[in-house]
Amino acid sequence: MIRTLEQMEEKVLALKKKHYVAVAWAQDTNTICAINKAVKKGIIEAILIGKLSEIRKTCKAAGIDDKIFTLVESDNESQASSEAVRLAKTGEADIVMKGLVGTDKFLKTVMDKEKGLMLPDSVLSYVCAMQIPAYHKLLFITDTAVIPFPNLDQKVAMARYAIEMAQKFGIKKPKIALIGASEKMNRHFENSVDYSIMCKMADRNQIKNCVMDGPLDIFLACDKKSIEIKGVDSPVNGDADILLFPSLESSNPFYKGLMLFAKSELAGLIRGTEKPVVVMSRSESELSKYYCIVLSCLMA
Repeated sequence: MIRTLEQMEEKVLALKKKHYVAVAWAQDTNTICAINKAVKKGIIEAILIGKLSEIRKTCKAAGIDDKIFTLVESDNESQASSEAVRLAKTGEADIVMKGLVGTDKFLKTVMDKEKGLMLPDSVLSYVCAMQIPAYHKLLFITDTAVIPFPNLDQKVAMARYAIEMAQKFGIKKPKIALIGASEKMNRHFENSVDYSIMCKMADRNQIKNCVMDGPLDIFLACDKKSIEIKGVDSPVNGDADILLFPSLESSNPFYKGLMLFAKSELAGLIRGTEKPVVVMSRSESELSKYYCIVLSCLMA
């Protein structure tokens, strides 16, 4: 079982397989530094798409030799995103990564029905593995980036994507906590109904290879002492591998708070696409962007 992002890196390095990464609107210091690290580690070759003068300027300021990359000129964000997706679509790239381009513009290109990377009848969602200093193992969180208010079908897809990713980390039967404000069922919280259906689906193996319970608050999901104090009987038992949130408004501030105040790091990916798609906030650290690249190689 992979318990840290460093161990994930060791796993990918041991595979000794190189992937091609196309970066849209790449003239960003943290992105280029992360890409440079991955190239030097021997896990990727990089295609940087954007304003070449800005890319070269950024490389020079960071002390990076831009000759180790393939550089492709692009006039604007949308054009850069289209070219990155085209390269993945034609097999010239294995992974697509967002640089300074806005997330909305980037995902619009990824989701294009004719030229994009969406799998037929799939749900686009985001799963990340977080390394939190106060938690004893990696914690997978979904969805922190794409679906504002997921319906039942989308929540089921989110759970399945998270299970698939957790299994790549050696967790054969991950424990999923369906997150709410309380463990009590309440008709005023619409997600309580969805959660009860999902738990029954897991019981009947319609959602396979997991242990699932909810609603649970964060304490009951991740703290065994809270289980004892509240006397709640839950198969997750304060030892969650996956947290599934009811909305983007709840999950996004949660993960960003962990990044800012708890000094956590993450590795995350868009799921539901033909090729791995790396989408990160433009303010994310160089290290987190590097770990996202490593994760994309693990999942490719």
